Amino acid sequence: MRRVVVTGLGAITPLGLGIQRTWARLVAGESGIVSVAEREPRQRWRELTCTVAGVVPQGDGGRAHGLWRADDWLSAAEQRRMSLFTQYAIAASDMALEDAGWKASRLEDQEATGVCLGSGIGNLEEMYETSLSHSRDGYRKVSPLFVPKLLINMAAGHIAMRHGFQGPNHAATTACTTGAHSIGDAARFIAHGDADVMVAGGAESCIHPLTFAGFGRARSLTTAYNDRPQSACRPFDAARDGFVIAEGAAVCVLEELEHAKARGAKIYAQVRGYGCSGDAHHMTAPRGDGHGAYMAMKKALKSAGIKPSQVDYVNAHATSTQVGDSAEAAAIKRIMLGEEGVSSESQVTVSGTKGAIGHLLGAAGAIEALFCILAIDQGIVPATLNLERPDVGVDFNFVPLKSQEKKVRVALSNSFGFGGTNSTLVFSRLE
Repeated sequence: MRRVVVTGLGAITPLGLGIQRTWARLVAGESGIVSVAEREPRQRWRELTCTVAGVVPQGDGGRAHGLWRADDWLSAAEQRRMSLFTQYAIAASDMALEDAGWKASRLEDQEATGVCLGSGIGNLEEMYETSLSHSRDGYRKVSPLFVPKLLINMAAGHIAMRHGFQGPNHAATTACTTGAHSIGDAARFIAHGDADVMVAGGAESCIHPLTFAGFGRARSLTTAYNDRPQSACRPFDAARDGFVIAEGAAVCVLEELEHAKARGAKIYAQVRGYGCSGDAHHMTAPRGDGHGAYMAMKKALKSAGIKPSQVDYVNAHATSTQVGDSAEAAAIKRIMLGEEGVSSESQVTVSGTKGAIGHLLGAAGAIEALFCILAIDQGIVPATLNLERPDVGVDFNFVPLKSQEKKVRVALSNSFGFGGTNSTLVFSRLE
């Protein structure tokens, strides 16, 4: 089986544009979660039980100041053809490809380069507004771009068209596991010889009152911190009461090892393992014992050929819900203290980075994978913000409040989604 490495990173997050800016603010303990109560239409926003979100910062300073401005990346005509999650995906992919130094200028390189990028919800606003227009004014008010702007796979399609990539073109849409599945599937395309290079990740932008109403009615969102947005997402903390919706995109360039070495590419880490499972339990809630999460981690470590005792860091899915965080902690304990595991809970280092950026839904697994890759590359484990009083029944090193310096050789990234879909990625330092 061919070995797969990471050679480029790109991201747009509530902490700003660019993975280096996002990472610097993350390890400094800063938060990108803000109030959305003053958005228009105010009546629709103010009636919601949750009015906090992780929002990509925008402004006239644009890319140079870490702010989103579509004109920096796309022409006016391109913007009209693309939904916002696709625009984010385009920009994050451009950053990752620039970081990797990969242009695929020859036909054989274009044919050997693919894209695997999805979204959980995608373009909700376009569906909402077009539905209203069609209901009110009929057929002629439906844009010919409605369907192309709606399709989840159009982000991958636009990336391929922009760069001429003719390899595998694939889009996972598996709720909050989307980003992780996209990276894992892309790595397998390379390992099995279907491509030499893959652009992989996830994108999401659904900061819309209908999104908040739907998750709110399902009692999934935090409601206790509308006046304190930066305190709202509290992974593993006793005062957690629901997750925080966020937007953004995260992309990595994956490459076959010998291909990367031959062109002298910087290698951040190796993709060592990938495991998937299904809870077969409930539409939105995990099993209380976290069995699905345990199976995903077990399969990922088996495919990596790595023992639990060799894992230095786990980036938890940890959405800040009561049931979800407890179930994941139980699963991590089972895998890490089980056969071939460590001898005590205090040896297990786990953090939940959603405390700083919120839950990017279909992009969450991708940005958290990038955080694992940078933990390996930089020797820093990012903090779990707002963790003042852990109450999930284990005594892990949860990296509370402040980031920690630590040599990370192996890192796990967990992602779980509605419908009981689970995935774990294993990254390691290239030996």
